[in-house]
Amino acid sequence: MTDSWSNYYNRQATPEELLLYTYLLDHVKVEPPNQLIELFRRLFIEGMEDSSSQVWQALERIVSSDLADQEFKFILNRSCYIPINHWENNPRFKEAIPKLIALFETPPTQLARSRTTQRLRQLVQCFRQTEQYRVLRYRTQQFSQKSEESNNVESRRLRTFLDRYPFIYEPCLLTNDSTDEQRQKVKSRQTQQQQQFDINLSHYITYQQLPKNSRSVKNPTLLSNDELNIAIQQFTGKVDGANTYKDLAERFRTSSRWTPCYRTFKKELYDEYLTASTNINYGNHQFNQKLQKHLQNTLVEYDTQRLSPILLVKTCRKLLDLLVVESAEQPKHYIFLDLTSNLGITPTIGLLLKIVLLCHHVKPYLEQKLAILFKHYEDYTKDKTKWLVDSLENLNVAFSTNLRMMNL
Repeated sequence: MTDSWSNYYNRQATPEELLLYTYLLDHVKVEPPNQLIELFRRLFIEGMEDSSSQVWQALERIVSSDLADQEFKFILNRSCYIPINHWENNPRFKEAIPKLIALFETPPTQLARSRTTQRLRQLVQCFRQTEQYRVLRYRTQQFSQKSEESNNVESRRLRTFLDRYPFIYEPCLLTNDSTDEQRQKVKSRQTQQQQQFDINLSHYITYQQLPKNSRSVKNPTLLSNDELNIAIQQFTGKVDGANTYKDLAERFRTSSRWTPCYRTFKKELYDEYLTASTNINYGNHQFNQKLQKHLQNTLVEYDTQRLSPILLVKTCRKLLDLLVVESAEQPKHYIFLDLTSNLGITPTIGLLLKIVLLCHHVKPYLEQKLAILFKHYEDYTKDKTKWLVDSLENLNVAFSTNLRMMNL
C-alpha cells in the first residue's frame, strides 16, 4: 500500500498549494475571525466558484489532481491550521477556533454547479473521516472547555475529557503531518497539565493526613474520595505487604539479569512478578491460564537465547496487546473489560503499571493503546464509559506517584 504521507512529505509543495496557503495567510492577518470563517465556508464548504479568481483556479487544479484522494486531507488540514495558529495565542480570537471547525459539520446550502465543486465537496466529506479531522476536533475542545464543564458531567461525551489525560495527548493530538510547532505546543501543554495535576494531587494527599475539619482541598480526579484514597494507597503503599510497585519492579529486573534463557524469564515473569498482584479468587480462573499460555507462546524463536533489552521491550509490548487492546484496526479489548469488571479497576491499572515500571520504554506504547480505546469510545457519554474514565483517572494517579518522582 502506498504511504501517502511519505509521498506528500517528500515532495515540494506545488505552486497551487503555496498560492492557497499564501491567500489564507494574507487574509488571516487582516480580517477579523468572523470574516475569515465566512471566507473559509465559501471556499471549502460551499465551493463557490469564481473562474477569474486565482485561488479558485488553484483549488480546482488541486482537487482534480490524481493524488487528491491521498493528499487533499493534508492540504486541507494545513489550511485549517493557518488561522488556528494565528488565533490560539490571542485570547480574543480563541473562541473562533471551534466555530471554524464546526463548518465541517454544516452541509452546503447550495447545489453544486460544476464537477469541481462536486469533487471538492466529496473530498471535504472524506476529510471528516480522517485522523487529521479527529485531531482538529480534539484541539478545538480545549477552547470550548468552559462551556462543556458547565454541563452535567455524566452526560458529557468522552472526548470532552481529553484535557484531563496528558499521557494520551500525543497519540490523540498529533498526526504524521503535524508540524514541529504543533508538536511543541502539545508537548508544552502536556507538561503544564501534568505538573498541575501533580501539585493538586500532592496537596490533596497532604491535607488528607490532617484532621477532618482541616480538609479543604478538592479531589483533583473524577473518582470519589474513597476511590482516590484506595488508588493512592495501592500505588504508593506496600502492595504485597512489604514492597511498593517500584520495589517489586527493581527486584525482578535485578534477578532477571541472571536468568539463563528467555523461556525461563517468561516463566518467572508470570510466576514471580505479574500474578503476584492478581486477586487469587479471580486470577486462578481463566485469566491466569490465558496469561500463562500467552507468555509461553510469545516469541518462542528466542526461547533458548538470553534476555536482551530489545526482547524485554517486545515482550512487554505483546503483554499490552493482550491486556489492553490489540490495535486500532482490531480494537478488541474484552480482556481489559473483564479485568476491570472482575479484578477491579485499580488492581488492573496496577498490573499495567508493573509492566511499565519493569520496562519504561513501553510507556508510550501503553499510551497509544489507551488512546485507541479513548478514540473508540469518544462519542459515548461518561455514564456509559465509567470503567474507562475511572481507568484513565487511576492511571493519572499511578503515573504521577510512580514516574514523576513525587515525594510522598
